[in-house]
Amino acid sequence: MSDKRIDVIVPGQLGTDDHKIWREIRAASGAPANPFMDPAFTVAVGRVRPRTRVAVLREGGCPVGYFPYERAFAGRGRALGLGVSDSQGAVLRPGIRLDARALLRSCGLSSWEFDNLEAGQALFLPHAVQELASPVVDLGDGFERYAEGLRHGSPGFYRQTRAKERRLARQVGEVRFVFDDRDPAALRALMGWKSAQYRRTGRRDRFAQAWITRLADSLAHGEDPGCRGVLSVLYAAGRPVAAHFGLRSPTVLSWWFPAYDRAYGKYSPGLLLQLRMLEAAAADGIRLVDLGSGPARYKESFKTRDLTVYEGAVVRAGVGGAVHRLGREPARAARRFVRGRPGLAQGAARTLEALGRLRAR
Repeated sequence: MSDKRIDVIVPGQLGTDDHKIWREIRAASGAPANPFMDPAFTVAVGRVRPRTRVAVLREGGCPVGYFPYERAFAGRGRALGLGVSDSQGAVLRPGIRLDARALLRSCGLSSWEFDNLEAGQALFLPHAVQELASPVVDLGDGFERYAEGLRHGSPGFYRQTRAKERRLARQVGEVRFVFDDRDPAALRALMGWKSAQYRRTGRRDRFAQAWITRLADSLAHGEDPGCRGVLSVLYAAGRPVAAHFGLRSPTVLSWWFPAYDRAYGKYSPGLLLQLRMLEAAAADGIRLVDLGSGPARYKESFKTRDLTVYEGAVVRAGVGGAVHRLGREPARAARRFVRGRPGLAQGAARTLEALGRLRAR
């Protein structure tokens, strides 16, 4: 009789020992302590996504791995929090031998889709179809060392950003920054700005999806050090002008939902906020800020290097796998085609913004 088995449970069934073992496995892997890969994030998603499950791999009765996922129609699976999670995969002790399709079979899944699979996930990497850059900011040597590199590498950018902060103070009023703000009104302001940005740029409004709003609210009130929400707010004359809501572990801050009040756009409040936030994060023990995959000019300005994440899907033979291919692969192939052609990507972005403006009228 084999001493290996896989139990599928709901996240709320993870006990204190599971959280401890999960985190020990992560620490032993040497991977960054990304909050999206923490058990607390899985539990938080489980509260708002009832079809969230965790496959617990056991050897000799002891947990040796955890695989969180969401289950949809026809056994189609998706990475936990797909669409809002910036780091995905399984948490496995070194040396665990496992076949991806066999794991899916044990979970009753016909497919498993991912769009931000972290590097080092050997179990799933053979099923990746695209490699994406995920820029990060290294703060391990402190903010002053980072700022010195920023001043040297982008002197104009750094000087202009600081000058805009002084101008904001002169023309609007005292500038104040709060790294970990617990004001629910500031979080609501951020969600409103972000929703407007999504609509203006022709993109799907994530905060129009109730589960995402509930997830953000839950994490904003969380206290688990492995994964909790951090709302950072830049104020001018006592009024919020830019904000960011992200997730943090003791050493990693994941960039998640940034936005600003467009009435103050000429001061580039989003950039002012980010510079202040990096300084405060470094002082609070953060060693890495993960800006997430996806192109953005400000990310290129602030980053120190890139991590690599992957997009793809594990698909088993059968009806469910066919449903996945018919439903997802054409759209995924179209996105890959556009991403590989910068001119076409820029044209697509302009078209989306034009459609967003028309809808906003």
